Amino acid sequence: MPEVIYVATRNPHKVDEFRALLAGVAERVEPLPDGTGECPENGVSFEANAVEKAVYYARFCPGWVLADDSGLCVDALDGAPGVRSARYAGVHGDSAANNRKLLAALADVPPADRRAQFVCAIAVWHREARRGWVVRGEVPGYIAQVPAGAGGFGYDPLFWLPELGRTFAELSAEEKNRWSHRARAVQALLAVWGRGDVP
Repeated sequence: MPEVIYVATRNPHKVDEFRALLAGVAERVEPLPDGTGECPENGVSFEANAVEKAVYYARFCPGWVLADDSGLCVDALDGAPGVRSARYAGVHGDSAANNRKLLAALADVPPADRRAQFVCAIAVWHREARRGWVVRGEVPGYIAQVPAGAGGFGYDPLFWLPELGRTFAELSAEEKNRWSHRARAVQALLAVWGRGDVP
């Protein structure tokens, strides 16, 4: 297994989640080094964006780079916000505005029809080995009518899990790392690496 994995994000919450999810897999899980620039995200799918970021940031990292592209797909909105989840309301990373826009878009949609999926595509790439993989994880749920919970980030206060009767933002970190789309994508990645394919 790798000595170090660089997580291609500037979101410290994501780094913390991946550090917990990859515990025991790598000796260290690190954020991107300083001065790596900003990768454009031009893909029309989560997988395409994840691969683009992994390959781009691998130029700056001496080892494995893990990039994810994740978001929320709402059935009643034909899959929106999808790959535009982080900038749904216009400003990248403005979670409060994104949540307000989502609630407004679903204002007339009854609870039973507010089905959604959190999706995470993970790509890993090693520049020197010129090897990599892309995997996907999904978790189904519903969009709540009002936010609940103070944990998590992004759309977590609105994403309601029927199995637990709580939103992602109401889960402990340990619970979220068992149920989340990132956890499922990491499980898929570890299944690939478990076959001994990692240099």
